[in-house]
Amino acid sequence: MKPDNHGETVPCEAADACGQVHACDHISRVLARISDKWSLLVVRVLGQGPLRFNALRREVGEISQKVLASTLRELEENGFVSRTVTPTTPPQVEYALTDLGQEFLDPVRGLAEWVVANSARMDAARAAYAKRRGID
Repeated sequence: MKPDNHGETVPCEAADACGQVHACDHISRVLARISDKWSLLVVRVLGQGPLRFNALRREVGEISQKVLASTLRELEENGFVSRTVTPTTPPQVEYALTDLGQEFLDPVRGLAEWVVANSARMDAARAAYAKRRGID
């Protein structure tokens, strides 16, 4: 939902009639960048405090070095994560949430809590679906 030209809220599907497709497209692009599995897990882990790359990788779990590096670059590009290089030998790199990342942590935690609270219902729905479809 978003405001129309008169300040009233209209569903994104109706945005074409109001000439506000841009806002829905923007929302879709941003959600695509920040709502993948790894981004949410990295934000959740960094919510506990700054970490170096390998420590972050251990905390996140089964993520490849390549995928973690790519995820961190995207989060940094979008302003959620900061990367600090300490000029030592070898250089130390630490990742932390920015203010924007800290703000994003609240909805991430809310989503995680919702998933935990509703996992049994989703499992039951999958089982019922499989039964209806004759899938073992």
